[in-house]
Amino acid sequence: MTDRSHELINTAAQAAADKLAHDIVAYDVSDVLSITDAFLLASAPNDRQVKAIVDEIEERLQKELGAKPVRREGDREARWVLLDYVDIVVHVQHSEERVFYALERLWKDCPELELPEDAKATRGKAEEHAKLQAAEEAAELDGDWR
Repeated sequence: MTDRSHELINTAAQAAADKLAHDIVAYDVSDVLSITDAFLLASAPNDRQVKAIVDEIEERLQKELGAKPVRREGDREARWVLLDYVDIVVHVQHSEERVFYALERLWKDCPELELPEDAKATRGKAEEHAKLQAAEEAAELDGDWR
């Protein structure tokens, strides 16, 4: 994996963390794929936040590293947006898609990359958010029954 790939991954991970992405993780896939060096995965609980994360990653990589994606897919629905920078591929998924497609399962044999502290601190946030949301919904239902 190249220094450029590390630089792209770290900048993208920090940008995602700054926009409150959940469960940011990166894998070195250079030994199993010839088309890219690394995958960055991040998620968010709603479509609007997915878009905000994607926009921030794109803006930061352009401004700080002069990198533009060669391909951007999934923008319209904002359930799973893919940014292809050739050296790295960024996947920002709605939390439901993240659970359903479980990309981590596919790449679990690849080395996980070290990320900035802010990005590492997002681990488990999707689960926390889901529990909080469930508790809020249960409280609303209790209120409706009274």
